[in-house]
Amino acid sequence: MLRRVPPSSTLRYVRAPGFEGHVCAFRLAAGSGPLVVEAVSGRAMTLLPGDFFLGTPGHRESPRWVVGGVPSRGLVPGRTYWLLAQSGLVGDLLAGTPHAKTFLGQAKYLGAIAGGDGQIITIKHFTVTTPRRQADHQAPVFLIVGTSPEVGKTTAGLMVLRMLLNEGHATVIALKATGTAAVNEIMAYRDFGAAQVFDCVDFGLPSTHPARRAGMNRLFDRMLDTCFSTPADAVLIECGGDIVGLNVPTFLRRLRRRRSRPKVILVAGDALGAFGATWMLRKMGLPVDLITGPCTDTPAVQQRTQSLCRSPAMNLGPGEGTRS
Repeated sequence: MLRRVPPSSTLRYVRAPGFEGHVCAFRLAAGSGPLVVEAVSGRAMTLLPGDFFLGTPGHRESPRWVVGGVPSRGLVPGRTYWLLAQSGLVGDLLAGTPHAKTFLGQAKYLGAIAGGDGQIITIKHFTVTTPRRQADHQAPVFLIVGTSPEVGKTTAGLMVLRMLLNEGHATVIALKATGTAAVNEIMAYRDFGAAQVFDCVDFGLPSTHPARRAGMNRLFDRMLDTCFSTPADAVLIECGGDIVGLNVPTFLRRLRRRRSRPKVILVAGDALGAFGATWMLRKMGLPVDLITGPCTDTPAVQQRTQSLCRSPAMNLGPGEGTRS
């Protein structure tokens, strides 16, 4: 969450309410941990009870991991809250699943980080600069969407990225448009050759949760303005989560205003999920060009998926990305 915040020797925390995007100080509670979190470098880091760390209040509505968020009056200094994501998202916990056990734990909120001038530091202070009068270079868009979290969207995105580079698209811009920010996903796209990679942190938010929140049109337009104004041979966009949550429908509407016919790659866990998602995307005006994911893992389920959805289906798992 804090990868854009530069290090400083003059920072201190002040006892003030912590709101979404504020850089805040926490101490892992005695009954928690050890927990595995993400350092700003992207590597896994273990926190032990009593350790101090920096994070930010935020919202998360994951059907797989946790549901939680920031109270309307912010985090209160001295009170205990929950680590909601490996990347340092903290807030009230409404529900959790066993999948979150590696990072889900309690931490005491100490205060918000202030600079030498006493101003509370937020991630909005370090966003990318989008030109006011930006030219759209009309790069083609390849859109990755899925039926659920952890279904293989990033894996499919990396394989598509590799194919684009192999086909001569020398400069590819990648955007993780929705979901909870994570450095490891940014680094994966960079490792596979993306020229630049953006996510919601670059535009001042730690996540795009909760659903139907205000201001998302403006946020998504800034994302698209930034990507389309950057000279590139292609823009690869991954939407985190599924196609009905995390404000994905809002993003897709904003995208269609700029690109009426992007190449749509659907990643689905099974044939029925692919069928339902294909139908919904067609209603949104986004016919699917290719289906991949676990619904194509064997010839039998691949054929079933293709027959049900009437769209090409191909496995894009590692080792399959060079297929024509």
